[in-house]
Amino acid sequence: MQSRVKWVENMTFVGQSSSGHSIVLDGNGGDKAPSPMELVLMAAGGCSSVDVVSGLQDLQQQITGCEVQISAERREQAPRLFTAATLHFVVTGHDLNDDKVSQVVADSLEKYCSVCLMLGKGVELSHSYEIVMA
Repeated sequence: MQSRVKWVENMTFVGQSSSGHSIVLDGNGGDKAPSPMELVLMAAGGCSSVDVVSGLQDLQQQITGCEVQISAERREQAPRLFTAATLHFVVTGHDLNDDKVSQVVADSLEKYCSVCLMLGKGVELSHSYEIVMA
């Protein structure tokens, strides 16, 4: 896997993945685009959401929606590393089994999500979920 990031102007950068997709990054706190640290949170949310959706589909759950809300705390002093993050999943569907949703969410953060597993080495990660019946 490879990527590259190119400076555009001021603190604006464009990142390009080896698959050919591009994203704008803003080093000035996200005025023009997500900051690199915001993208880390989005990566954790995206990676874990893939696990949750595919896991519930594999368990024959009638999932119609999945959203993860991520909140994080950072150190005050530089480097401003994340110290804690919570991923709250809102899973929507028909006749969803609470035990299955609970297990799939936990498994994602504890076993499968590469981004969360890397973050978990230095960040206190927690998770929660709610089920919304469609």
